[in-house]
Parts: sequence; C-alpha cells; structure tokens
Amino acid sequence: MTFRSFPVRADALGVRPDRSIFAFERRFALAEERNEIETPVSEVVEAAVEGTTPAAASQAAPAKAAPVRRYVQPPRLCYFCVERVTIDYKNVDLLRRFVNERARIKPRRQTGTCAKHQRRLSVAIKRARHLGLLPFTAEHVRKYGWGGV
Repeated sequence: MTFRSFPVRADALGVRPDRSIFAFERRFALAEERNEIETPVSEVVEAAVEGTTPAAASQAAPAKAAPVRRYVQPPRLCYFCVERVTIDYKNVDLLRRFVNERARIKPRRQTGTCAKHQRRLSVAIKRARHLGLLPFTAEHVRKYGWGGV
C-alpha cells in the first residue's frame, strides 16, 4: 500500500468541499469581518476602553429550556456495611439473596455491595457451593440438561 505525498482534493475523496474545516474557518472569518459575529472578548475590551459596562453583562442571560433529564437511580448502599453483618459461607439464606435464579453471583451494580464485601461474598458463595450448601447450576439445567446440540 502506497501513501500519497501530495494533497488530495476533498471532492476526490467523496467529501463535499464546503463541509471542510477550512471552509468553516473562511466563513467564520468573513462573518467576523462583516461584524455579523461579535465575540464577547471584543465587547469587554470596547467597554473597558469606553469605561462603560458591556451590554452582555448588563442584560440578564435568557432563560434556557431545562434539559431533559434521564432517570438516575439513587446510589445503593452496601448491605454489609450498613447492617454490620459478617459474611459467612454457612449463612445460606443470606447468600441466596446475592445469587440469581440461574445460580450465578449477582454483580455489584445489581446488589449495591461495595468492592470489599463483593470479593468476600463471592468467596463465601464459592465455598458454600463446594460444600454442597448452594447449587452450581440452576435446577432446570440439572434436571433436563443444558439443551445444547
């Protein structure tokens, strides 16, 4: 594959030439020369020279429409930090709350546990599985098989 060392026209690449950055800069410079666009810096400098307040500063800013806010879920608190409960592999009822119906460990974003307690919780669940207190797989998988080919 060879690289070109000469500039390629924008229209040769299938890009409209009026959409380039340079065209935008040219239009902006021309508009600024015609005083269509007034930059806030120029207003402040002119006001400082004349000794008056700039018009933009004296007028109140127009009220903007409130942006559409998406639902933000409140932060979940770690159950083990709040309740001061110790994580034990023998407490199966507690461990079942943090395992879904497919016998998989629920992630932190679902349970709200902190990182320290999530690590301890996963170790406790794995120990309980090894001793046969918790299942490794869901009941329907154990009963009917995985269902693969």
